[in-house]
Amino acid sequence: MKAVLPSPMVSSVDFGRDGVQHGFLRLPYSRDDSAWGSLMIPISVVKRGKGATALLTGANHGDEYEGPIALLDLARTLSADDVTGRVIIVPMMNHPAFRAGTRTSPIDKGNLNRSFPGRPDGTITEKIADYFQRFLLPLADVVLDFHSGGRTLDFLPYAAAHTLPDKRQEKACFDAVTAFGAPFAMRMLEIDAVGMYDTAAEDQGKIFMTTELGGGGTARASTIAIAKRGVRNLLKHVGILAGKIDAAPSRWLDMPSSECFIFAEDDGLVETCLELGDKVGAGQVVARIHPVQRTGLAPIEHSSKLDGLLVARHFPGLIKAGDCLAVIGTAPER
Repeated sequence: MKAVLPSPMVSSVDFGRDGVQHGFLRLPYSRDDSAWGSLMIPISVVKRGKGATALLTGANHGDEYEGPIALLDLARTLSADDVTGRVIIVPMMNHPAFRAGTRTSPIDKGNLNRSFPGRPDGTITEKIADYFQRFLLPLADVVLDFHSGGRTLDFLPYAAAHTLPDKRQEKACFDAVTAFGAPFAMRMLEIDAVGMYDTAAEDQGKIFMTTELGGGGTARASTIAIAKRGVRNLLKHVGILAGKIDAAPSRWLDMPSSECFIFAEDDGLVETCLELGDKVGAGQVVARIHPVQRTGLAPIEHSSKLDGLLVARHFPGLIKAGDCLAVIGTAPER
């Protein structure tokens, strides 16, 4: 049997100790400007007594900001007297990507959310994934991973979970989405689920939920407010915080198939024909892509294959073939 290698990452916080701790996950990273250098990923742990453990993460992709803002605020303001159980907060999970303002790591181009289960002897990104896989996820009962559209997509603000084979686990995940209280709630389909943090958490039997709260490489006041309120609602839902959940009912949507996704087949200039949240019918034009190599050419029209709402759109004005142009969410048949 092959020996399991230890993780090179070490934590400066004690996950079993009561109180509030702010520290780092330190990962050795030898480089030209620091021979014995390290990456320092900020982490906070707030614990009091026995109870559920929530693992809260942001900046899995480095250009998504609602999560880091909400979690930095939570880490600063949460008192041990407020909690029953434990809250583990990692506001900037992929710290190198976050510091660079990029989706993937500037060190190894690794997409952390496609790098699980990771490797202790792999790239920097794989080492981060391995630590979460083997050391942080096993501590958790519930996992919230904040996302938004980053620099290239813009979303209706929704919380989401996945359809799962274990229906008891699935219900617990959707109950967490309901408690979070975003304006929209999504039964989400992934087009590329291999190596995802989501899948790693779900495979360990955890209650897992995520979000898409906006995009365009920034954070809006409205989406930040959703994130701040939602994370506290979730902690109340699982009994870590006391008090009444502060949430209006979410409007539920589905992503039932790959037909929800519209991809560009040409480079060009995007003309968006609908606003986020607008109703769309099957066959209706969602966007046009104008060729830019010369004048006099007709734009390429892209239509929805489903009835529903426009829940996401390409954000920059220019698009390349293969980019996601739009996403349609459907009203659930329930």
